[in-house]
Amino acid sequence: MNVYDHIAVNNRKTAAILCAFPVALFVTFYLLSLLLVKTEVLSLADLGIRGFPTRMSDRRQALELTMAAYPWIFLTASLWIAFSYYKGGAMILRMAHARPVTFEENRDLFRLVENTAIMAGLPTPEIYLIEDESLNAFATGRNPEEGIIALTDGIVKKLNKAELQAVIAHELAHIGNRDTRLMLITVAGIGCFTFLGELLFRAAFRSGGRGGRRGAGKGTLIILAVGIVCLLFGYVVAPILRFALSRRREYQADATAVKITRDPDALIRALTKIAFDPRVEVLDTSPLVGNMCIANPAAVGGFMSLESRLYSTHPSINDRLVALEKMMGIDKEPQVKTPAGRAVW
Repeated sequence: MNVYDHIAVNNRKTAAILCAFPVALFVTFYLLSLLLVKTEVLSLADLGIRGFPTRMSDRRQALELTMAAYPWIFLTASLWIAFSYYKGGAMILRMAHARPVTFEENRDLFRLVENTAIMAGLPTPEIYLIEDESLNAFATGRNPEEGIIALTDGIVKKLNKAELQAVIAHELAHIGNRDTRLMLITVAGIGCFTFLGELLFRAAFRSGGRGGRRGAGKGTLIILAVGIVCLLFGYVVAPILRFALSRRREYQADATAVKITRDPDALIRALTKIAFDPRVEVLDTSPLVGNMCIANPAAVGGFMSLESRLYSTHPSINDRLVALEKMMGIDKEPQVKTPAGRAVW
């Protein structure tokens, strides 16, 4: 698969994800409604819905409950995703506590990013630094013209020039392949439901603690049910959709980085060093941003380690090193032959 094919595939995946999110949300809401109806915890009357036969099957009641509440959740999610699409890059940078770098502050880094972008045939992205001595990096932005690369202080200090250029080329590959747009939509969608679920949970507990009115108990239960749906979708269902985006985007970015720099050994050395210290502490509480990094920045151990293996969109660094070594030994000539300085895309 060449780079043009990969961009086309990512465009199709973006459309598929946009379609899969509302469908998966509807199914999740319906199944929880069915459970609540069957256990006689909730009914159409609790939502003030009238005009339906008094004797109605559980499935029909669950469907009507879902149809009554779903449009409001879908509208909220759509507005959130639309806002995040245009402002998501800034939100992600705030989550990572990244700050912009000025040319006067680090001229060598600016020149290295600019030269690598020219080699890739892409606009020079904005550069941000994360105050952490670990080794990691990520890219964001909804298109190449608004691309952003964020690097930890550690990766800038601890990699030599060729290795750092290989990492920058990897992140530029994500920008050029439109991976950043795809991940921006996914992160915005999942983040919306986890945030909304937690918000509704807090509201339900505050409402339940007040007591008083007879109808307060049922109202609290409805808020709690919607909150559970959002949390189930955000923490269980949506990560499966994220996993469906395929780990191949990392392999493709590695391969494209080699095409840009013509130096697979530099990327191998960089990934090997990154593997020893990828953790970015500030991202421990922002796992969705961690999915955009060149290596998993989350703390290792216990349940999170198991969760990482089940839901990670990254292949292991070991597997990536094997792929790069095969590229050096077997496919030394790039499949997409372009003169230096010409766009790979």
